[in-house]
Amino acid sequence: MPEDDLIRRITVDPKVCSGRPCLRSMRGRVKDILDLLAAGVSREEVLADYPYLEDEDTAALLYAARQADHPVLRVA
Repeated sequence: MPEDDLIRRITVDPKVCSGRPCLRSMRGRVKDILDLLAAGVSREEVLADYPYLEDEDTAALLYAARQADHPVLRVA
């Protein structure tokens, strides 16, 4: 699946989880998935524990990678 299609799975809606980034407008927050993966829970375990998630919802990683990338500012 192309990156742009994956990133569209991440939604921000003020009516869902106070506007925090979620997966497909559901209450599965990107942060929660990232916290689990960072704690060493495998992708397969996350998908098994949250049956409403789909394999492509690991787009949370792509979202995080894009958020972590920022321009480098240099002082002249």
